[in-house]
Amino acid sequence: MAERSLTFAAGAMAGGLDAAGLPQGPDATWSGAAIDSRRIAGGELFFALPGEHADGHDFAAAAVQRGAAAAVVQRDDVDLGGGARIRVADTYEALHALTRAVRSEVPERLVGITGSAGKTTTKELLAAMLGRRYRVAKSPGNFNNLLGFPMALLGIPDDCQWMVAEMGMSTPGELAQVSRLGRPDVALFTNVRAVHLENFSSLDAIADAKSELLAGLSQEGLVVANADDPRVMSIASRYLERAEGGRVVTFGFGAGADVRASSVAPLADRGGDWRPGSRFQIEAAGERRTIELPIHGSYNVENCLAAAACAHALGVPLAEIAAAAADFSPSSMRGEIHRLEDGPTVIDDSYNSNPDAAAKALASARQLPASRHVAVLGDLLELGPDEGDFHREVGRGAAELGFAHVVAVGALSEALASGTAAAGGRATALPDAAAAADWLRSPEGLEGGPLGRGDLVLVKGSRGVGLEVAVRALLDAEPVDSEPVDAHSSQSADGGGGIG
Repeated sequence: MAERSLTFAAGAMAGGLDAAGLPQGPDATWSGAAIDSRRIAGGELFFALPGEHADGHDFAAAAVQRGAAAAVVQRDDVDLGGGARIRVADTYEALHALTRAVRSEVPERLVGITGSAGKTTTKELLAAMLGRRYRVAKSPGNFNNLLGFPMALLGIPDDCQWMVAEMGMSTPGELAQVSRLGRPDVALFTNVRAVHLENFSSLDAIADAKSELLAGLSQEGLVVANADDPRVMSIASRYLERAEGGRVVTFGFGAGADVRASSVAPLADRGGDWRPGSRFQIEAAGERRTIELPIHGSYNVENCLAAAACAHALGVPLAEIAAAAADFSPSSMRGEIHRLEDGPTVIDDSYNSNPDAAAKALASARQLPASRHVAVLGDLLELGPDEGDFHREVGRGAAELGFAHVVAVGALSEALASGTAAAGGRATALPDAAAAADWLRSPEGLEGGPLGRGDLVLVKGSRGVGLEVAVRALLDAEPVDSEPVDAHSSQSADGGGGIG
């Protein structure tokens, strides 16, 4: 991780530096940034952000005690106990000013990824593929908003050739700001789906917000676009109309895509046992390769194809792309499969959800062999006035696929369960994740008795439902201890709750 002086940081933020308490004084260095004092590992700048429920200034002293190089503050009444401080007019604006200053130096080039679904998996796959040829950094988790992206960029090493970064939003105009901070050389669009319609009037409005990724893209940039999504292709067309020397590379399953996938099938059994994942053919520039992607869900083929199209356009041969895909492992809570010796197979897809993702997760889970298929489905949040219809449709789909039981969890569980029942399926509606965990330990109403070996349980829901509690119940793990609220409680670097 790169080290820069406190003097550099203060200058970039137009701040006043007081480093009298440090042996090195203003020549002392910092590396990385944090807005949560609990995430201080040592050497970071701690940005004291005021918030609706908590004020980062109240945690500035704790951050310094934990090893922060300095606290960036906008108040004069903060006692750091002798630590260094940089006094600025506005800590939020200072964070962005420093991000712009560092971005002028590193990385050499940057890929920004946006879309309604698949951003994180696409980012992880692309970083692995580019890593075969280049020195690569990536944004951690889904740090993709106006707080998360700066945290990611301020922590990358100086020799980074490519950064692969998610870029998301929760309101119109936000993604344009993130894009201008990152100034991407490549803009990758995964898809536009019916996600979080509570904040937007239509799919077209979501597409318009996604197109804001182009705000920071150079006229000579590259757009990687989903050929099977007409709204994404409309964004790409608009870029070509105004770009001078820019280009578009498309990916998809149809013959018109520049990088195409075909012959998609589950990975074959080896030694009489099934393996999660998909095998498919990829074709680009007249060359064909077989890719074996060892992560659950046929929907991840599209994510892999998006990453492959981008990597290939940036100089990575198909052979190296296939090798990177074969070595790939899923991120936590994003389709992880746990095969319990004396219990059910558990698909932990609990990180987030939306109607399209839930339908695809159900279909993929149903393809796997099991004595009984059970779905634990949490609320799909921020869908606006038609949220009940969306939930009933997901419940109906689970029944039509033949799930033995559907456990609906959350405030909208009755709507989801009613959709299952209307299609002739069995369902249980529960108020929250804790109730779901209790049900899984003693599944009342599950025909055939308790869950056991040979059964399969899919767990999927929006981030706000917290279904990881249900996964822990299935895995018989100890609960995760909660931690006290810190500054990040009101302003989060993690974009998981936003549009993405």
